[in-house]
Amino acid sequence: MSIFEDKTLMITGGTGSFGNAVLNRFLRTDIGEIRIFSRDEKKQDDMRHEFQAKMPDVAEKIKFYIGDVRDLASVKNAMHGVDYIFHAAALKQVPSCEFFPIEAVKTNVLGTDNVLTAAIEEGVKTVICLSTDKAAYPVNAMGTSKAMMEKVIVAKSRTVSSNKTKICCTRYGNVMCSRGSVIPLWIDQIREGQPITLTEPKMTRFIMSLDEAVNLVLFAFKFGINGDILVQKAPACTIQTQAEAICELFGGKKEDIKIIGIRHGEKMYETLLTNEECAQAIDMGDFYRVPCDKRGLNYDKYFIHGDMKRNLLSEFNSNNTKLLSVEQVKEKLLKLEYIREQQKLNQ
Repeated sequence: MSIFEDKTLMITGGTGSFGNAVLNRFLRTDIGEIRIFSRDEKKQDDMRHEFQAKMPDVAEKIKFYIGDVRDLASVKNAMHGVDYIFHAAALKQVPSCEFFPIEAVKTNVLGTDNVLTAAIEEGVKTVICLSTDKAAYPVNAMGTSKAMMEKVIVAKSRTVSSNKTKICCTRYGNVMCSRGSVIPLWIDQIREGQPITLTEPKMTRFIMSLDEAVNLVLFAFKFGINGDILVQKAPACTIQTQAEAICELFGGKKEDIKIIGIRHGEKMYETLLTNEECAQAIDMGDFYRVPCDKRGLNYDKYFIHGDMKRNLLSEFNSNNTKLLSVEQVKEKLLKLEYIREQQKLNQ
């Protein structure tokens, strides 16, 4: 028996990498129903056929709803009878958001507000929203829209009792081999006899697997308190290290790696916890929890009775976390089903 027994879980943006990972993890459990909510009918149809072939005995647990988080009515229509929500729908490509920032606002900010509004009205028990390290000290439109999304999440959590609807946020870095990951591109470039292209060798990024991303969401689901932001203590590596690891696994030539320069809106390193958040962060083993600031607008009260205590932890970023070597990155990559499948194709 689990907390998901006979429950209905809805995943917004469910046809993406995260939705697939959740389906693979949960379909064979005692969960009652998983609703995939997205706007792409082709991806839904592909997913339907994939799981009918792969897990025919449990595929009927998946229900598909076409809609858009930008449209409150379509979100509400899909949410009747839902117990839990993983909100993964987003515009997350950094260059795309740089050129179309208003579109990022519509999906990432207003879309999240729609999901939370509908969830509260429908009495959904728990909503976990997926954010990104780019929301901490944002310099690009994607990160800025996600930072605003987080503000909406925290503000919305203050309006509802956790006994009715618990709202939490998870923040994580690069998910290896997910949609938008550079790793599949590198593998294709090696197969085509082309040099691997990378932006800046010294750039660092947090790295995690899709399973670890799901684990973070489940941790937030179980242990998060209304308004919390939760992050995993993820390791990182330089882009050069990751590229060399792929070369060694797939027979690429490291000496031919081609530097193409930083793209629109990219940073040299990413931050999972800002210096200000670290002041309040609670260490929970493999994770940090940043509690919601539950103070109201009555500032005078808090000015008179201030709290001078501060957590000694400083900014948690991809430069000061554990940096992995090429061998350690290879070890991490070889745990991924995608990488093992691609290696079989090379044999």
